Amino acid sequence: MKIGELSRRTGVPTRMLRYYEEQNLLHPARGDNGYREYGDTAVPCVQQIRGLLDSGLTTEIIRAILPFLSAPGEIHLHPECLTPETAALLRDEIDRIQSRIDCLARNRDALRAYLAAVQPDRPDRVS
Repeated sequence: MKIGELSRRTGVPTRMLRYYEEQNLLHPARGDNGYREYGDTAVPCVQQIRGLLDSGLTTEIIRAILPFLSAPGEIHLHPECLTPETAALLRDEIDRIQSRIDCLARNRDALRAYLAAVQPDRPDRVS
C-alpha cells in the first residue's frame, strides 16, 4: 500500500509517517517510481509506534525496543534485546516518567489545597 493508504488506515498523517521513517522506525520498500510501499504489517507497526509515542516514550527508546515487541498493546522485551545500553535507556526513561508523576501529584495537591482554602464548605470532589 502507498503512504496515503497507510495514513487512512492508521489515522496518522503522512508527514508523521515520513518522520517515523526518518527516525528509523518504519522501513518501507520503494517502487520503481520511488514511491514508498508498505506491507500489511505496517498498520499494526504504526499503531504500536503511535501508542508508544503517546505514552511518552522517545523515538530513541522506541527504536531500541520496537524490533522486540510482539504486537500493539503487548510490551514484551526478549532477553537478547536488553543490552546494557538499552537497560540504561529504560532506567533513564523510568526516572523521567517518575519525575513527571511527582510533578503532577504536587500540582494536584496544590489545586486541592487551593480549592479547600477558597471553598472550605464544599467537599472535595476531585479524586
